[in-house]
Amino acid sequence: SARRPAKGLILHSDRGSQYCAQDYQKLLRQFGMTASMSRKGDYWDNAPMESFWGTLKNELIHHRRYRTRVQAIQEITEYIEIFYNRQRKQACLGYLLPAAFMRQYYEKLFAA
Repeated sequence: SARRPAKGLILHSDRGSQYCAQDYQKLLRQFGMTASMSRKGDYWDNAPMESFWGTLKNELIHHRRYRTRVQAIQEITEYIEIFYNRQRKQACLGYLLPAAFMRQYYEKLFAA
């Protein structure tokens, strides 16, 4: 089953113009999301997300040329939902797959 974010989801980003745009901010509010941005010039505020965006760009985006916006959305969504969230081992999770880490987390939670 697809994971659905809880209402009030916080979306972390840098201060790029695309994330500060009024239309983007309006869309976030429309979906009940809250924007969280690093302070100007301080990427440590949001280090985990900065790392994710860098990984996404290095592993996918910089190696592709998208013909359409739809193609870009599809490929980026597949990268995140299929590869990054389920198949890519994560250093911050002890080099476990995210699904394996979640399974261990819930097993420990319910065993307590």
